[in-house]
Amino acid sequence: MKKIILTGGGTAGHVTPNLALIPSLKALDYEIRYIGSYQGIERRLIENAGIPYDGISSGKLRRYLDIKNFSDPFRVLKGYAQALRLLRRYKPDVVFSKGGFVSVPVVLAAKHYKIPTIIHESDMTPGLANKICIPAAAKVCCNFPETLKYLPEDKAVLTGSPIRAELLQGDRLAGLSYSHLSAERPVILVIGGSLGSVIVNGVIRRILPRLLADFQVIHICGKGNLDESLIGTSGYVQYEYVDAPLKHLFAAADLVVSRAGANSICELLALHKPNLLIPLSAAASRGDQILNARSFAAQGFSKVLEEEQMTEDTLYDAIEDLYQNRASYRTAMEGSHLTNAVDTIIGLIENCAGSRS
Repeated sequence: MKKIILTGGGTAGHVTPNLALIPSLKALDYEIRYIGSYQGIERRLIENAGIPYDGISSGKLRRYLDIKNFSDPFRVLKGYAQALRLLRRYKPDVVFSKGGFVSVPVVLAAKHYKIPTIIHESDMTPGLANKICIPAAAKVCCNFPETLKYLPEDKAVLTGSPIRAELLQGDRLAGLSYSHLSAERPVILVIGGSLGSVIVNGVIRRILPRLLADFQVIHICGKGNLDESLIGTSGYVQYEYVDAPLKHLFAAADLVVSRAGANSICELLALHKPNLLIPLSAAASRGDQILNARSFAAQGFSKVLEEEQMTEDTLYDAIEDLYQNRASYRTAMEGSHLTNAVDTIIGLIENCAGSRS
């Protein structure tokens, strides 16, 4: 039986692509284990999937002044020692890393034992953790054509992002039934990300009267962001978080309004959902969402409204324009070859694991 170690953590985006690979790995009879942080979000998600989990010490490597810069390197060194012991014990044939700082000790430990590692970089430009790991990798997968120029030519593979198969199995009528909406009017699904988006939530709610004249709205607004004054509004439903029924809500949606996290937009691409992306501003991030969104716009997959330009009028107009031109976005997405990432990455894993046989 072939063995694989999966790693990555810090956010759900560093875990869900790993989860998307698990059914195919099981079908190929891999023994799967996961190495993550002690109590990160990855622990709950992976243990819920029934995969054996080992936690190690992790620390963030920052490019700015912070008191934790003095202690976190020691946490990373401790994590490296722990990863060495775990890899020596489990003897995997291959490691797959989705990134995040907990992955750094694991990838470097794999290099020590000459275990081939495949890295996946979600964003347009590699983050610091993956920059540290790339020299140790056999292959580096990425989502965007523009990313290839930042990667070693002999390692870079344009794959897209692995998408959970269950997301593709949604039922429109089940989504409408779950949200108590009508099949007679188009539906906008608004997703603020796992923590919601206060700015997007606020503008969406302020233009609700205009939106509800033509559309119905499903609003996933994030934990603690429900607006009780809007409960019971005809044609509008809001949820803090949706898990299993999300696939049905996607199926029910005619349009999606979303932030521009790499995994989220790759899901929209795989689902062929016309979408309006509102990337996090450069002031609130390293600018990766802006680059992600612009790439998808250039490929014809998305309409983009940058946060700095978002007002009640510009948001409403962008949604109206997206709806009027939805067919062209859908056609562009249907023509993309980046919707088969699971099979492509599994092929890379098989090649690397075979090289150890």
